[in-house]
Amino acid sequence: MARTLWLETAYPKKTYPKLSQDAQAEVVIVGGGLSGLTTAYLLSKAGKDVILLEGKEILAGASGHTTAKLTSQHDIIYSDLINKFGEDGARAYFDASEEAIRFARDFAKEDELVNADSVLFSQTKHGDEMIHHEWRAYQQLKIPGRIGKDSEIPVDMMSTLTLADQAQLHPVRFGQSLAEKAVEAGARIYEHSRVQMLNLKENKVVLENGAHVRYGKLILCTHYPVEALRGLQIAKLVVQRSYAASALTNKPLKGQYLAVDQPSLSVRTSQIDGKSYLVIGGGKHEAGSTSDTEPYYESLVEKGKQLFGLSDFSHQWSAQDPQTPDIIPYVGQITSGQPDVFISTGFRKWGMSNSLVSGHILRDIIIGKDNKAIDLYAPTRSDFGSILLQALKINGMVIAEFVGGRVTRTDTPTCTHMGCKTRWNEADETWDCPCHGSRFYKDGRVMEGPATRPLEL
Repeated sequence: MARTLWLETAYPKKTYPKLSQDAQAEVVIVGGGLSGLTTAYLLSKAGKDVILLEGKEILAGASGHTTAKLTSQHDIIYSDLINKFGEDGARAYFDASEEAIRFARDFAKEDELVNADSVLFSQTKHGDEMIHHEWRAYQQLKIPGRIGKDSEIPVDMMSTLTLADQAQLHPVRFGQSLAEKAVEAGARIYEHSRVQMLNLKENKVVLENGAHVRYGKLILCTHYPVEALRGLQIAKLVVQRSYAASALTNKPLKGQYLAVDQPSLSVRTSQIDGKSYLVIGGGKHEAGSTSDTEPYYESLVEKGKQLFGLSDFSHQWSAQDPQTPDIIPYVGQITSGQPDVFISTGFRKWGMSNSLVSGHILRDIIIGKDNKAIDLYAPTRSDFGSILLQALKINGMVIAEFVGGRVTRTDTPTCTHMGCKTRWNEADETWDCPCHGSRFYKDGRVMEGPATRPLEL
């Protein structure tokens, strides 16, 4: 079974109660990852009455299964953003990400955040062209990067693009502190309180134990919002799974590194309780599309051996990363027809900064504060062509999996979300759905949504 470095080196566990009776709040947040916890903290500090509901334990999902780079350098992105949203939109994305880093620095304890330069690097001629194209976007937007060949890692590189003064998180310890501060500000956090149904007419959510929670505003900080079909967000997101592994090292790095081309490679180190860990990431595929995931871990361990001389990789884990068609996450009102329902999803592997950005956007929308990123991240923004294309791809996959899956994989459980057949994931010991990314523990319990009900095994 996969083991994540962050969850196993968390602070001593502080538990939160299970909600077993009806309740109500001005704002109800569904999802106890960094996005939900940041939002709960900021809204509580602003004087709002907040309830946060988590189906399992806080931070046990995507936030605990990341490489935890806190940076504004999200792969090759700014050249694309200029083309899609103009200079103002691209700059707004950068500024929001930088504000997220400043917030984390001001908030984090010493053992939760470390400063580090962020470095993109190329290994091929095509990658080198991508680096230089992105560098021109940096110059256009006045982003203070530098191009060159800066590296501490033993990888053949053609060029690097460095963004100084970025950061790294211990995401679970940071999130645990957020939760405690949110509660101190008045928020009520409930674990093991899974939402099973929304009643939009009566402004309430229904938990799987039957308890009703009424809300003034509802925020869905989940990979796949329960009610995302209303705004067709579920047809606009594709979910990818990526992999990471960690091992003790005596050579901590000053920077964090990401390849822009193949072979994929992400590298950083983390200092935890006086020990240094190398965290290496790479490899990806559409969620649930393969049952044999062990080769992805084996490849990472082999790279760790070859490049860094490390053999004892004590932790291996994977994460799911929803992505929108135009790169920008969906944060805001789910549709104009549902002004009291908000979503936060589609972080595309950059959940550290985007979680903090989304919390600030949601707070500012609800309290009526100006924020230049609100329109940029709005789920209702228009990008019809690419959305239609991706919707056709995903819906076509759902149909193929629903029909073909039932015929060819009759011995596997049926996903309780939309009826697709799951696949057994040998390495992680989970049942994974290839249609919308739901995951289940081997005993059938829900691990990650959009499914809300366990498998029938």
